[in-house]
Amino acid sequence: MTTQRPGGHPHGPAENPGHAGHAGHAQTWLAGAGRPAAVPGAPVNVPLELSTTYVAGGALEYARYGNPAWTAFEEVVGGLEGGRALVLSSGMAAVAATLSLVPVGGRVVAPDRGYNGTCALLRALERDGRLSVDWVDVDDTPAMIRALPGAAMVWIESPVNPTLEVPDVAALVAAAQEVRRDGAGPLVVTDNTFATPLLRTPLQDGADIVVHSASKYLAGHSDVVLGVVITGEDRLAERLVEYRMLHGAIAGPAETWLALRGLRTLHLRVERSCANAADLADRLADHPVVGRVRYPGFGAILAIEVGSPERADAVCEAVTVWTHATSLGGVESLMERRRRHPSEPAGVPVDLIRLSVGIEDVRDLWDDLDAALQASLATGA
Repeated sequence: MTTQRPGGHPHGPAENPGHAGHAGHAQTWLAGAGRPAAVPGAPVNVPLELSTTYVAGGALEYARYGNPAWTAFEEVVGGLEGGRALVLSSGMAAVAATLSLVPVGGRVVAPDRGYNGTCALLRALERDGRLSVDWVDVDDTPAMIRALPGAAMVWIESPVNPTLEVPDVAALVAAAQEVRRDGAGPLVVTDNTFATPLLRTPLQDGADIVVHSASKYLAGHSDVVLGVVITGEDRLAERLVEYRMLHGAIAGPAETWLALRGLRTLHLRVERSCANAADLADRLADHPVVGRVRYPGFGAILAIEVGSPERADAVCEAVTVWTHATSLGGVESLMERRRRHPSEPAGVPVDLIRLSVGIEDVRDLWDDLDAALQASLATGA
């Protein structure tokens, strides 16, 4: 299955970011947006402003309220996603801010497997009586739709981390909108970290909120921890701004500045990583050690199942070009067996290895991975 935006390449950047004031190609937007005015003598980059406080009477009073790097970063990401962006201190801060929109005692419809941080937070909030959760099989769209009436929010990952199913977002959005006609209906939230706004723009598909771990593809160099929330509704945006300010979930200016610099090459990194991932998925399909390849047909993440957790661990320990580490979305290729984390949902196979494909030469990635897979046969598992 291949997914692409109109005018875009299924394994690379797409055209026409959704920003109402911008037309053209995403690549051009990424290169030019969020820069100072082009006047003689002006810098081409937003300066890194390291100050906690400002002289009274200006637009800023204190660094918890704003920063030039925030403004620039939010302009670029908001333009790509087609809404108003808000940068936060981490991806989990973005998740927490979004879940704060659920009223006390409200119900969230969530996939029974997904990013373990989001699942852990939902379980904690449910334990504390803050909200309730309907955990639904992510592959069962009709079951997700049946759970929507009376829910305050439906949480979607597309693709799902790390099992890479692709929910029917269009059907879920349509069902949520139908529920709203009869009264209060669920907000539709999509975690777009894996796809990036170059491959999918959920707001334009009818979602209400998009979240990213900006530590991943947006920043792209495994050197910052950052999150971002985007919405097309001013009412929701103002509530999220208030959350950031009152809860102190603010991003550091240096981290945001680095993430803005990383955004400039997002299209190049995504294009190369996606091409590498597609190539590896084809090669792995016939590998004698691999029982199943999970690849949604787009993006730079894939997963393989190799028969046992012992064999999966052996593969991860044997690679030399790949790095055995958590996280994803950097220029380097990473792999890990996700069930090594105790908090990983039980629906994730114990032998699943998640592969975050980077920008290296795909021949080197394949040679290293193939050698590690072949060597794992020695485990006898």
